[in-house]
Amino acid sequence: MLSDTNHEHMHAACESLDLTPGVMKALLTFDPATPKPMRLLATEWRCDASYVTSVVDALEAKGIVERLAHPTDRRAKLIALTADGLRTRQLLLERLHEPPQAIFALTTAEQRTLSGLLRKIVEEAGVPTR
Repeated sequence: MLSDTNHEHMHAACESLDLTPGVMKALLTFDPATPKPMRLLATEWRCDASYVTSVVDALEAKGIVERLAHPTDRRAKLIALTADGLRTRQLLLERLHEPPQAIFALTTAEQRTLSGLLRKIVEEAGVPTR
C-alpha cells in the first residue's frame, strides 16, 4: 500500500477527474461549509501567494471554486467550493478511498481486523476522516 501502486492509484484518481496532483491536494484542503481567504490558503499550504492564485485560477477554470467578496475586507477574496466542486471533491475522496487490489488477498475477517487497527491509528493521530 505504501509503494508505487499507491502513487499510481493517486495519479489515476487525479486523471479520472482531470486534476493535477497539486490541484487535487488543494481541493482536499477545502472545508465544504467554510470559504477561506486566499491569504489563509497560502499559510495552510505553506506556499507563496502567487502559487495560491495559480491553483485557485485552475480550480475556478474547472468550475470547482469561486471567488467571493470578503464581507469586511474589500481587498481580500474568499474561496468557496461550488456545487460542482462539492461533487468533484466527493468523487475524488471516493476514488482515493478505494482499497488497493492487494487487500483482497486477505480474508474478510483479516480485512475487518486490519480496518479496526487502521481506524485506531487514524484516531490516535487525530487525522480527520472525510
